[in-house]
Amino acid sequence: MPQVEITIGGRTFEVACQTGEEQFLQSAAAMLDAEAAHLSGQIGRMPEARMLLMAGLMLADKTAGLEDRVQTLTTEAAALRAQITALEEKPAPLPERVEVPVVPASVTEALAEIAARAEALADQVNR
Repeated sequence: MPQVEITIGGRTFEVACQTGEEQFLQSAAAMLDAEAAHLSGQIGRMPEARMLLMAGLMLADKTAGLEDRVQTLTTEAAALRAQITALEEKPAPLPERVEVPVVPASVTEALAEIAARAEALADQVNR
């Protein structure tokens, strides 16, 4: 069983861990050390046991907040997955019938007459 040396709050500890878990232990110790440093900066020197207790409680508080957030996001993700499933299972909508209005003959005739006048004017301009 490997022994890992960790430093928390300026104090060194030797801790045993399972083979392959050394990096996880170092990471956890770094988080605890950061909290201990924060405490030392605010409160100053304190007994080792109290510093470790307070740092552990601060990490536990952060963890509880993160667990609440994870639970909320898990619930939201499940609801979104249910919506996606419902939409995927829903049959495709029937195609809509679109009716294009017919241009009245009087409008077509008026446009033809305007076009003829425009061509006549263009011819006069060209001469």
